[in-house]
Amino acid sequence: MPNPPVAHMAHRRACLHWLGVFALCLLITAPLAAQPSGGPYGPIPQSYAVPTSGTVYYVAPDGVAESAGTVLAKPTTIESAIARVVTGDAIVLRGGTYRTGSLQLNQGITLQPYLDETPVLKGTRLATEWEALRDGVWRTKWETLFPAQPLAWWRREREGMRTPLHRFNNDMVFVDGKLLRSAGWEGELDEDTYYIDYDSGHVYLGIDPADRQVEITAHDIALHRPSREVHGKASDGKGPTIRGITFTQYAFRAIDIEDRKPSTGPNEEPTDDPVGVSPRSEHGKQVVGTTLEHVTISFTSRVAGYFRGDNLVIRNSLVSDTGTEGIYLIGSSGSLLERNIVRRNNIEQLTGYYASAVKIFNQSHDVVVRDNLVIEHPHSNGVWYDVGNVDGVFANNHVEGTQIGFFFEISTGVLVAGNVFVDNGQGIRVLNSAAARVYHNTFLDSPVMFDRDERSAQGDHFGWHPATGPDVDEREGHVFKGNLLVASAGFGRTLLHFDQPAALCGTLTRPMASKVDRNAYVHARRGGEPLVTWSPVRGQDCLAGYASLQAFRVGTGMEANGVELDGYEGTLFRSVDLRNFELAHVPAGVDEVPVAAEALQVLGWRGANHLPGALPVSAGSVDP
Repeated sequence: MPNPPVAHMAHRRACLHWLGVFALCLLITAPLAAQPSGGPYGPIPQSYAVPTSGTVYYVAPDGVAESAGTVLAKPTTIESAIARVVTGDAIVLRGGTYRTGSLQLNQGITLQPYLDETPVLKGTRLATEWEALRDGVWRTKWETLFPAQPLAWWRREREGMRTPLHRFNNDMVFVDGKLLRSAGWEGELDEDTYYIDYDSGHVYLGIDPADRQVEITAHDIALHRPSREVHGKASDGKGPTIRGITFTQYAFRAIDIEDRKPSTGPNEEPTDDPVGVSPRSEHGKQVVGTTLEHVTISFTSRVAGYFRGDNLVIRNSLVSDTGTEGIYLIGSSGSLLERNIVRRNNIEQLTGYYASAVKIFNQSHDVVVRDNLVIEHPHSNGVWYDVGNVDGVFANNHVEGTQIGFFFEISTGVLVAGNVFVDNGQGIRVLNSAAARVYHNTFLDSPVMFDRDERSAQGDHFGWHPATGPDVDEREGHVFKGNLLVASAGFGRTLLHFDQPAALCGTLTRPMASKVDRNAYVHARRGGEPLVTWSPVRGQDCLAGYASLQAFRVGTGMEANGVELDGYEGTLFRSVDLRNFELAHVPAGVDEVPVAAEALQVLGWRGANHLPGALPVSAGSVDP
């Protein structure tokens, strides 16, 4: 690990790449005694010592397949090394570009760079033979194409007029490193698009490829970790450790870790493992302990990776420019995601595919997502715990520019604490779930919603999925305490929702939340929308809107100790422009409140009391 100055310099470069403006990274590169931690996030350049145990295989882009690869000066190919390794061995990659894919590995080994070199695995090949046609169009014959269709549950009658079917194909075309966008036929081509005729096997461009580097996908996966025998070896049940490697430009996905069910193709459901309701002891055990550190995965047509198996760790990695998901965790318990940057998911803007930058799916237990940057997702949700998850932790993350920052659906038990949510369509949504405890988060222009509806496992569009979570009458027990909800000038939407449909008025009469208290609501100018909505209440639709905190308190008995600052136009945060969401000062009427013991434990705060929200008052605070 580099010394702190090197780490902060590395993160400063990551910030510049992220936001393009150095000033916006000052908060993150400066050391802070606050939550989120301030990083460093994403991959940190460093020098990797050569392992001293097991057999070490050296590989290089120009390695010789027949070479033993055990001597630095005589490297082998990565394909040959993958076929030879056994548990405890290491593959050390020399720097450069490896145009490779479909690597199958079932041993618990290490893959890492040689010292500080930069190995890049690419799923594309160079396209150099082009035929000029009329009207500024060029074409080339291409043998490795990856046509695909929407999955069976996609609703064409609802989404077909918004997402053309050719967007579901998994091929990608890059010109001088820039990803082009698919077109429906040759007549739509321009310098930013490509078209593929799958019947003839031709790729078409609307830009002259002469003197340009054109790359077209040739592999739909980089590394596949099956749970069955490959290369004449039985699976050892251990996941690989991958450090310091970049995977980019793969059709479909870069990494796929299996559990019991073999990995599927692009037109089959990849996430039903387990199939049906399954005890924790019966899934996630085939490949355990996969670790990714300081890894970059970018430009994958669907997901960065499907990760199955317990005790997965992904830390200090960058997942960027992905399709329907970035990190897809399935049936994996005891796993950890920390200090990663996840940005720009759903780059093809598919609709009806429920895109999410991070998906924790299908009966995962005790998954911790802490201290990550989840940013730049205007066409995607942020982090989504979906279907049958139990006892998750989502803490100290910065989530900005998503549709829903944190989504908890058909699941039971999550602790959400110390996060900062900025400019999200919704900061948090808890849907058809139980026992979500939400403490000391900061929300800027990011409303919060708890809701439930009639959805059950009977006749559901997705079959058995709702049966993995709480039943219709069990979707309650939420806690919302010590949070700071802020609406900037001109943001007139409701800040906090507790909603259910009128059809459930006579069936579900207990509130979804057992405790709502000690939150602070700050808004510059209220519009016509209520401050809070609440259900169930007596009445035809059993839904009420409250224009003020006092009205909400009287109507529900909640928020006995809450605070509302109506018409607040002072400086609340240290610097929104610099993304510093520490408080500039303590606003009049806002006091420290007790912090729940479980939140203190997760956040590591020293005092038993804290101001509402995720962050303290800045050390350089100003007078109100």
